[in-house]
Amino acid sequence: MEALGSDVTRPQYRVYKRRFWGLAQLVLLNIVVSWDWLTFSSISTTAADYFQVSESAINWMSTGYLFAFCIVSPFVIWVLNKGGPRPAIITTATLLLVGNWLRYAGTRANGGIFGLAMFGQILIGLAQPFCLCAPTRYSDLWFSDKGRTSATAVASLANPLGAAIGQLVDSEWVTKPSDIPNMVLYISIISSVASIPSFFIPAAPPTPPSASSAIPRTPLIPATQKLLGTVEFWLILVPFAVYVGFFNSVSSLLNQILSPYGASETEAGIAGAILIVVGLITAAIMSPITDRYKHYLGSIRVLVPIVVASYIGLIFAPGSPAGIGPSYVVMALMGASSFALLPIVLEYLVEITYPFSPEIGSTICWTGGQLLGACFILIQDALKAGDNASPPFNMRNALIFAAVVAAAAAPFPLSLSLFGRVVKRRRLEIDRGVELSPSNSAEQARPDSSTKDEIKSSSALKESTIKDV
Repeated sequence: MEALGSDVTRPQYRVYKRRFWGLAQLVLLNIVVSWDWLTFSSISTTAADYFQVSESAINWMSTGYLFAFCIVSPFVIWVLNKGGPRPAIITTATLLLVGNWLRYAGTRANGGIFGLAMFGQILIGLAQPFCLCAPTRYSDLWFSDKGRTSATAVASLANPLGAAIGQLVDSEWVTKPSDIPNMVLYISIISSVASIPSFFIPAAPPTPPSASSAIPRTPLIPATQKLLGTVEFWLILVPFAVYVGFFNSVSSLLNQILSPYGASETEAGIAGAILIVVGLITAAIMSPITDRYKHYLGSIRVLVPIVVASYIGLIFAPGSPAGIGPSYVVMALMGASSFALLPIVLEYLVEITYPFSPEIGSTICWTGGQLLGACFILIQDALKAGDNASPPFNMRNALIFAAVVAAAAAPFPLSLSLFGRVVKRRRLEIDRGVELSPSNSAEQARPDSSTKDEIKSSSALKESTIKDV
């Protein structure tokens, strides 16, 4: 890799203040879509009484949501790749509007029609991937290297923030089965108000924010094929899917994990909120630091063992003689490590797979997480103890399963850049004016011939000046 000459001037790239409007809308949509996902999980017992179904059927409200994500994800990649974030955001808003009001009809009509409520829930599930997979694409399109990780963190972690709101608010709004229709009505109104601005956000900035954004990306099909044949991608995909999957299952089953030991639905809601709020605070601290120092891999190697330790701790915390306190501590540890890790991994994936478009890898990873989340909910629900256990219906075996699988996934990210494979931050090198060499070890990101010419042309220039206008 050669140093750049000092006699060439790179164009001046700009970031626009309007980028925050689209980011704010992406945040709003991720909040409400996640709130919708966990509407019934923190009140699973009460919801089962209202619809006159089992708690396992209520679990399907979350599980079906996750399977819906997997079904629509190929179309999500295509929309984000061809149209960018704006059509994906509009699709999210449209599905949210329709799904929420159908779900409300299902809870209000004839004392509750479970099938109609489930159909509305699935439509909302179809909406989620369009906004959840958009942050890396949006930050790449609108932000420079000085703010991408923070932008991705804000938009991605708004999703679990919505889950925290749901864990706290839903259990306060519902104290008896007859409260459920009003709860769903309030959520539908909030979701509708949050969705309307989606139709007015700008599609793209007038000029690129950085050199890497100005370079054409590898076409969708070749990029996907090369990505799936890359070792480094799988070293990220496997743990990402496992840890997101367990976050989804733990969030959905938290009430059932804690209630056998005497915890109330309100205490379970507080535990879920601690998981998410502590995580958000930690991510808010870590993301700007990562934006500044770019220590992606070092952060991953520190945070992954902490994530594993938290799942091991969750085996013992619910049954602790100290009461609910140890569960709160474990939730805080799990949230801090998991949430700090999420945007770092997403941005690192974009860095090492450049010049592939960001949504390809991120959508595949999110889809893996949602698919495993659905599977983990079903498996952990099946591992629930019977009524003759001590205590009845405890989920200790389910938590042991989670800890073992989480530990088994840990060596994958810890192996990155080892065994002679040097993984480079390719997008960052372009932004800093370093020529992207097609001979480096991360061959998965090798561009096609037309893209190489663009990269070499851009890389012959000095570091750009970024203006905020």
